[in-house]
Amino acid sequence: MRNVLVAGVTGVLLTSSAVAATAAAPRLALPAPTGPYAVGRVDLHLVDHGRPDPWVAGTTRELMVTVRYPARPGGGPAAPYLQPGAAKVVAEEDAGVLGIPADRLDYTFPTHSRTGAPAAGGRRPVVLYSPSAKYPRSVGTAQLEQLSSEGYVTVAIDHTHEPAAVEFPGGRVERRVLPPGTDGKLLIATRVADTRFVLDELETRPLPAGLSLDLTRVGMFGHSGGGFTTGETMLTDRRVDAGADLDGSMAYSQSTRDYGRVANEGLDRPFLLLSAGDHSAASDGSWQEFLRHQRGPVREFRLPDGEHFSYTDYQALLPRLGLDPAALAPLIGTVAARHSVAAQRAQLSEFFGRYLRR
Repeated sequence: MRNVLVAGVTGVLLTSSAVAATAAAPRLALPAPTGPYAVGRVDLHLVDHGRPDPWVAGTTRELMVTVRYPARPGGGPAAPYLQPGAAKVVAEEDAGVLGIPADRLDYTFPTHSRTGAPAAGGRRPVVLYSPSAKYPRSVGTAQLEQLSSEGYVTVAIDHTHEPAAVEFPGGRVERRVLPPGTDGKLLIATRVADTRFVLDELETRPLPAGLSLDLTRVGMFGHSGGGFTTGETMLTDRRVDAGADLDGSMAYSQSTRDYGRVANEGLDRPFLLLSAGDHSAASDGSWQEFLRHQRGPVREFRLPDGEHFSYTDYQALLPRLGLDPAALAPLIGTVAARHSVAAQRAQLSEFFGRYLRR
């Protein structure tokens, strides 16, 4: 399954045959990060006063982002995976397509990031994260906590009105409002503008005491449509030094070869292509075009027993539901979660370590 942006945007949602749930609700959890630092977290509400929201007429573009950072032990409580309002909506959507009761998906479970944690100090490279189309910024939590535990400041971006829900301060929840037939090029352009605005804000936004960002060392990665967003952002913003695409096509339409600029022009900076299952440069015309034009260092890695959503938290979360593994295989493959998580951590850590640590 690929989140291919075809004309009219079809962001792939979880699809599975209905499967029977066990009686007891499972306790959801993510694998703990293994780096030398604890992980702190702060959520930021950003308002781009100079930009109208393209999806809701008469409103200003607002974003929620999560900043995770290397921290010393201590601080406040563990941050939840999702805030309660967004957790309810996202759980209802996921449960509906999985064929299970919504109360079996408690997305308020504690993560390994703590609010109010004291920063570890030092100037830190920054890594941005863009989720796949129609998904919240939370789906990359395990990857982001790992990178922050290794010494990076990570910044996860919600592209408002794409995900099922984005929760703002005070409990206000903004739902998905993408109109039918949404232009994929407008969607990606909006995501790129969101990302560049976040980078602007990071230059002046107050952050926890002792946290210093080194914005001369910036990386970015994303899953599916977020990987496409990463490449397109790098074309227009030289501040991003290295990027990674996690199993995302670089096409608005594969059938008509309507590829993004990043595929048609390539980049002069390092880029990592991670794929799963039967997806790779051998099967994706947009990746083939990108590799023909790429001028910077490039690396490819494939999880042969994985699938598209292996590159999200669903790899670790879905097996905990007690569902038929055969029904989950089209989503996360047959790869063992621990192996998949370890392989992804190794690839991202080595890549960003090489090009951002200098």
